[in-house]
Amino acid sequence: MRAGNSARPRLGVDFHTFDGIYQGSRSHLVGLYREAIVRAPDLDFLFFLADPQALRRAHPEFALGNAQAIGMPARPGPWRLGWQLPALRRRHRLDLLHMQFRLPLLPAGRCICTLHDVLFETHPQFFGARFARMARLSARHAVRRAALTLTVSGYSRDAIARHYGIDAARIVLTRNAVDLSRFHPAAGAAAGTAGGAEEAVLGRWGLRAGDYLCMLGRLEPRKNHITLVRAYARLGAGAPPLAIIGQRDFAYAAVFDLIRELRLEDRIHILEDVDDESLPVLLRHARLMAYPSVAEGFGMPVLEALASGVPVITSDTTALPEVSGDAAWLVPPLDAAALADALRAALAESPEARAARIARGLRHAAAFTWGEAAERLITAVRGLLEAR
Repeated sequence: MRAGNSARPRLGVDFHTFDGIYQGSRSHLVGLYREAIVRAPDLDFLFFLADPQALRRAHPEFALGNAQAIGMPARPGPWRLGWQLPALRRRHRLDLLHMQFRLPLLPAGRCICTLHDVLFETHPQFFGARFARMARLSARHAVRRAALTLTVSGYSRDAIARHYGIDAARIVLTRNAVDLSRFHPAAGAAAGTAGGAEEAVLGRWGLRAGDYLCMLGRLEPRKNHITLVRAYARLGAGAPPLAIIGQRDFAYAAVFDLIRELRLEDRIHILEDVDDESLPVLLRHARLMAYPSVAEGFGMPVLEALASGVPVITSDTTALPEVSGDAAWLVPPLDAAALADALRAALAESPEARAARIARGLRHAAAFTWGEAAERLITAVRGLLEAR
C-alpha cells in the first residue's frame, strides 16, 4: 500500500551514491533534492540507499513530511539495476524513478535519467574498452527509454544530443552548484591564517594556511596529474608544497613513479584519506588550486574552489571554461610549460589583483544554485505527470 495520501505523485530516486565516497554525482543528488523537497511539498520523494539514517542525520530536509529515506542494501550494479530498483518501484507504486547514468535492465515504468557526461564517447582513450562499450550501450538505452533526460552542463547537453541524435532542447539542464555552508572563504578572508580547529586539520597533513597549492580529483589518467607534476617541477625548490587530494582509481601508479623520478616526494603530498569534513578546510586555505583535467562533463572542484575564495587554474577544454567563467586561468591541459607559466603568474599576482580575481570567482560561483536546478527538475516532473 502507498504511505500517506495515495493521490500525491511519488518520485523515487536511486540514492546509492550517498553510501559511497565524496564525488560529483553524490553531491549533485544531495544538492538537487535538498532543494526539491522543500520547493515541492505537493510531491512525495522516496530515496533508496543503504543507510537512510545517515542521510537524515546529515541533511534534515530528507526527514521532512514529503520525503522518505528507504533502505536498499548495497549490491553490485547488475543486481541493483536488474532486481532491487524494479522491485522497489512496484512495492512503492512509484509514478517516476530517477537514476543517474543508466536505467533498470527490466521494465520499471517511467524513468528520469541524469547523464552527467558522455566522455566515453568523446574521449574514449581514458576508459577501458569494455567499460566504454558498456557505457555506450547503457547511455543509448537510457536516452531511448527515459521519459526525461537531464544533464549538468551545456557542454554535456550538446555532446549527448550530437552522439545520440536527439534535440538538445529536449534535454533539461540541471546544473551543479555548491553547498555554500561547506565551501566558503576562510573566516575573514584572511590569507595565511586558520582558526584552531582548521589549523589542526591542516597540521594533520603538515600544511600551513595560504602556503600550499592543491588539486582535487581521483587518481586516474583523465584528471591529468602527470602534467601537473611536470609543471610543478618547473617551478623549482622555492615553490609552495603541492597537496593532491584524491583516492586511487585506476592507472594511478604513473603519478607516484613520476614523483619519485623527479625527486619531489618531500614537496608533493598525496592525501588519499580526506574525509568530508576536512575537504572544504583543505580547499579554502590553499594558495590556489590547479585542475588541469583533460575532459569534464562539469568539473565540481573548480566551482567549489571558486566558492571557497581560491584562485583556479584549469583547462580550456570541454565544460571547464563554462564552469570557471572569467575567474580562472585557462591553459591547454597537456601543455606542462603553459601550466607552469600560469602557476608562476598566479603565485606572483599582486594582492590587489588576487583580491579582484577572488571576487570574480565568488560572483561566478554564486550564479550556480541548487535552487535553480531544483526548479528545473520540478517543472519537468510536473510536466511529465500532467502529460500522463
